[in-house]
Amino acid sequence: MRIADRVATLPPYVFATIEQRIAAARASGVDVISLGVGSPDLPPPPHIIDALCAAASRPDTHGYAGYFGTPALRGAIATYYARRFGVSLDPEREILPLLGSKEGLANMALAFVDPGDVVLAPDPGYPTYRMGAIMAGGAYHPLPLRAERGYLPVLDAVPGDVTKRATLLWLNYPNNPTGACASREFLAEAVAYCREHDIVLGYDNAYCDVTYEGYVAPSILEVPGASEVAVEFNSLSKTYNMAGWRVGMAVGNAQALRALATIKTNVDSGMFRAVQDAAATALLGDQDWLAERNRTYERRRDAVLEWLPAAGLAADKPLGGLYVWARTPAGVDAEAWAISALERTGVWLTPGTAFGPHGAGHLRISICVPEERLREAGKRLSAL
Repeated sequence: MRIADRVATLPPYVFATIEQRIAAARASGVDVISLGVGSPDLPPPPHIIDALCAAASRPDTHGYAGYFGTPALRGAIATYYARRFGVSLDPEREILPLLGSKEGLANMALAFVDPGDVVLAPDPGYPTYRMGAIMAGGAYHPLPLRAERGYLPVLDAVPGDVTKRATLLWLNYPNNPTGACASREFLAEAVAYCREHDIVLGYDNAYCDVTYEGYVAPSILEVPGASEVAVEFNSLSKTYNMAGWRVGMAVGNAQALRALATIKTNVDSGMFRAVQDAAATALLGDQDWLAERNRTYERRRDAVLEWLPAAGLAADKPLGGLYVWARTPAGVDAEAWAISALERTGVWLTPGTAFGPHGAGHLRISICVPEERLREAGKRLSAL
């Protein structure tokens, strides 16, 4: 059996490996508190679940639902973008539903990256940005995200020869893993950079509706000229607690979406119709519950920030996302710290290097567990 070279060069997906490590600990009898993955532990509200059940009960919803999403779902996405961001989208040309935003992120590389091309990817950053480049036969150039710059990359620091080969730039704010937020001025700079160098801007906005203390996250498509170069990826996973449902969207530049759709229609056959109906209900229905849900996350965030010093860690307060980006003491290897914590306390935190070399010295702490379990984790870690 000959395995393709791309498999040999592609490392295992970091969170799949973490899941195996945690499962082994639990199998040995350890009461593991996993703060490693950003999978919402709260359910969607009843009206969304009711819409799914009603649609699934109909006999006409179980066949293929089409490659491009139902008109109802595309229309709901357009309504959401108009209401939430003041952005007008053509449902036929500028919206493409996805099986969760992750598959769209990976397939973008297949649509825009040839061997020899470069993807500009944040470091630390979501691993799929760079893995997509590798799977497409291209390369990725890391954009260091540093605390002193508010975890914003310096685009002008990209070497000229790299810029000439770049076909795709990834940005993500509110940021995973750091929790940083981007100013509109920076987003305008990124759009101008991509327009100048003919680079597609992939903007991962999955955490735009998980924000705190009055912060309102923008869409890249609010920036004048962004529609010429940008595709924004969004998801119902975080906003509506629907991570396992696998509903996402790519919106923006029509030419780029046609290219992405060419890949997708050769790879998948679309989304279950009942899930699409429920997703439209989520986007068009009551949004008031999101404020209380975010207050729950905010209380969890604050609980983690309270116990970090006792555990020997420190962090800035994030205004968005589902994570606290904690610093280990100088000279402490974060991966070794995390493994030791799991073995000695049963608490798992993701080492920052899972998101790239510039994540060294950090741990990503998910707040997707109940507050009492977060406080229990703090007690255990403080006793290390």
